[in-house]
Amino acid sequence: MKLATALLILVLGLAAAAGAQTIVDYGWEDSGTVLGMYPADGVLATNVAGYDGNPVHAGNFSLKLERVSDGTPQGFVAFLWNLRDGDVINVGFWRYDVTPDAAPSGRLWGHWNDELPGNPDGYSGSASGNGDYGLGEGWDYTEWDYTVAGNTGLVIEARVYSNPGDIIYVDDLHIEAPEHVNIQIPGCSPVSTEEETWGGVKALYR
Repeated sequence: MKLATALLILVLGLAAAAGAQTIVDYGWEDSGTVLGMYPADGVLATNVAGYDGNPVHAGNFSLKLERVSDGTPQGFVAFLWNLRDGDVINVGFWRYDVTPDAAPSGRLWGHWNDELPGNPDGYSGSASGNGDYGLGEGWDYTEWDYTVAGNTGLVIEARVYSNPGDIIYVDDLHIEAPEHVNIQIPGCSPVSTEEETWGGVKALYR
């Protein structure tokens, strides 16, 4: 009986932990593009359709990012705020290029912005990200875990390397965050599971 009780407590604890997460899946199926970019004219972001001959990972649409300027142009694909020390944010997306060991290439990166949600252009330091640039053999998934220490806001970037005119495609953004975190993605209002039921969040984003 003691073993059964202990197992029940463990199962309930795991269920509670799982229920404390916000899970957002976004595939650019609603005509969204990006929430912002750096520099201001750094990339040309377009919502494109597979039936027009564009690469799409799932569904009918994806995000096309064309590098316009020099530097390190980036499109902002998610804003997260109300972060607390110790939070772990898992972020990933699918990226497309067919140029092994050469540009164009895509990268998942991030920076802290403790002025969110009021100032989407704020910058509170680099948050780093995945160091690889993809295999260049079509679609591949890239992801990164961000651990919060001393910051309250995070911006997720899709970066395009390396010459003006280079194009990559991004699809099926995936985010896992603690329930107190607010998340904004292109085409949608901010979401927190403290304000939405779990079923409602799944209905909105899956």
